[in-house]
Amino acid sequence: MNQYLINILAGIDITDIIDILIMTFLVYKILGFIRSSRAEQLAKGLVIIILAAVISGVCHFYVVNWMLEKVLSVGLIALVVVFQPELRRALEYLGRGKFASKAFSMDMENIQANVDMIVRAVDYFSGRKEGAIIVIERETALLDISETGTIMDCKLSEEALENIFYKGSPLHDGAAIIRSDRILAAGCVLPLTSNPNLSKDLGTRHRAGIGITEVSDAVAVMVSEETGIISMAVDGKLNRFLDLKAIEKFLLNMYLNELDENQTALQKVKNSLRRKSDGTQKNA
Repeated sequence: MNQYLINILAGIDITDIIDILIMTFLVYKILGFIRSSRAEQLAKGLVIIILAAVISGVCHFYVVNWMLEKVLSVGLIALVVVFQPELRRALEYLGRGKFASKAFSMDMENIQANVDMIVRAVDYFSGRKEGAIIVIERETALLDISETGTIMDCKLSEEALENIFYKGSPLHDGAAIIRSDRILAAGCVLPLTSNPNLSKDLGTRHRAGIGITEVSDAVAVMVSEETGIISMAVDGKLNRFLDLKAIEKFLLNMYLNELDENQTALQKVKNSLRRKSDGTQKNA
């Protein structure tokens, strides 16, 4: 037995170890993604069908086994159709890698000003029980969503947000999309979440806020028109009964993390260009 194990280990080289580690990481990430989405229930159903096919074959249930095999034979097409929202989200997640990042142009002063204006506007809406939904664009571009509303492309300000969500405004029923330090569009229609586990008390505004964060990495801040309660949706998860300090802290951390990441990426590019320049001068 020991010799058998030694022979197996002797045939493993560094590439095999790297290959195993990569596959382990991929399986771990896929399982984590499945557990965090509606795909968990769908995956359980698929596993049950596969187990039923194996068991029916062992027990010689020929009719059942034949039917299940036919179902599995077209399983790939069925998976693409059934898992379409999850597959889209996964591909968008891959597309948000650092190699696909957009330029982030705000400095610390602009970040603080942005957050202050958003927080003051949310406080205004909450105090007057005016419904609002503010979507902050991050890596995933929301141009297709912005085209469902009115393109504004104006400087972000507390007054502009208050005018958008004023009850008499034609844009107050939709969402406002913020890109960097500008209001990209207002009156936008957002995709509603299809999560069946949400409370029945949640209205369309909250379901829309959750929905946009399920298909993108955007952050949605909602104010209830009935109660003035402040909520925030991130990565398809809703946080309710928030205060202004919590909103401010989250937005500041979000902007600062993006600023740090982009400055790091910019520094790497500069270092790479400097090394190439030094190599060219040496060759010359």
